[in-house]
Amino acid sequence: MLAMQHYNSSGLAAPNLLPNQTWGVEGEPAMAWRANITTERPMSPPSNPTAAGLSMTLGILSNIVALVILAKAYARLRRRSKATFLLFASSLVATDFAGHVIPGALVLRLYSAGAATGPLARAATDAPCQFLGGSMVFFGLCPLFLGCAMAAERCLGVTQPLLHASLVTTARTKMALALIWLLALCVAFLPFFRLGAYTYQYPWTWCFIRVLGETQETDVAFVMLFSGLGLASLTVALVCNTISGVTLVLARLRKKCKTCYRRSAKSHDIEMVAQLVGIMITSCICWSPLLIFGLMSVTRSYSGSIGSDQDTYRKLMVMGVRLASWNQILDPWVYILLRRAVLRKIYRITKSRASFKNSTFRHWDISSFQNSEKINTVNRI
Repeated sequence: MLAMQHYNSSGLAAPNLLPNQTWGVEGEPAMAWRANITTERPMSPPSNPTAAGLSMTLGILSNIVALVILAKAYARLRRRSKATFLLFASSLVATDFAGHVIPGALVLRLYSAGAATGPLARAATDAPCQFLGGSMVFFGLCPLFLGCAMAAERCLGVTQPLLHASLVTTARTKMALALIWLLALCVAFLPFFRLGAYTYQYPWTWCFIRVLGETQETDVAFVMLFSGLGLASLTVALVCNTISGVTLVLARLRKKCKTCYRRSAKSHDIEMVAQLVGIMITSCICWSPLLIFGLMSVTRSYSGSIGSDQDTYRKLMVMGVRLASWNQILDPWVYILLRRAVLRKIYRITKSRASFKNSTFRHWDISSFQNSEKINTVNRI
């Protein structure tokens, strides 16, 4: 990413003019300042984009492997209760794949343009910025919504299996997916209807909601909507996954799994809940900082109390978006690693090690007891 110093009308001093230039006479400096054209001065040469390319390649490969695994599982279990979960999971991985490739390609394009041409004056909003900002909002909300829907579906399946069997069908699942994508798309399109705005963000290689600078009431409302929907989705997923996990633990303790079919069903439930917990933890770690930093930045910027902390909040937003980008890389590994076959192998390895330690301890205890008896006998003699 580029490391640039940014000067615009959002709070820093106006650029110095030559002696023969005056505001409004020469035209270009005045027009650039009034139009909120940003002038960038390089503080350091651009860093090597190899790391960004490697992370993008890793994300693409991870999502492709996860899609292949989920497609095979869906083809094998199409008529079972797990089919709806696999449909949700496949849609989530496909969305992560698109959200990793499309914004990533745009960011690399912006980086390459900046590295090739040097620091250029860039308009606060243009077509690439609008598309990139909308993509980040859309592909940011979709995984959170899908994770929430998956947690709610599993909670219903674990706690009320009969009601789940009668309500949840493949057709209704596809309809729910379409509604989720439509809702995220509607939120992403709000800045085109004057609710919020997308602007270039520090270090000017990515675009997102305007949270610093000349923020207005619409910017505050849009950020509150975006962050509120994201945090609400994470909260609902946390509640549903907690209920599902507690229900499975209680069922295990009460030993209700008597038949082979029920054991198989419970193992499927455990696998799905384990994957949901992994998705929830990954989403909380990756997305919560960006959602919270966005709220903090826009509220302080709008109230005018940000002062000299503007650079700090810029760096916080960069850190938040970098963490959020890792969500699309880590999500596929949840399905790759937390499959039933992998969990079973981990359980067997752990059990074998535990039994080995127990047998070693028992052998040590017996031999120690025998040696102590021999010593006592010798002492008595």
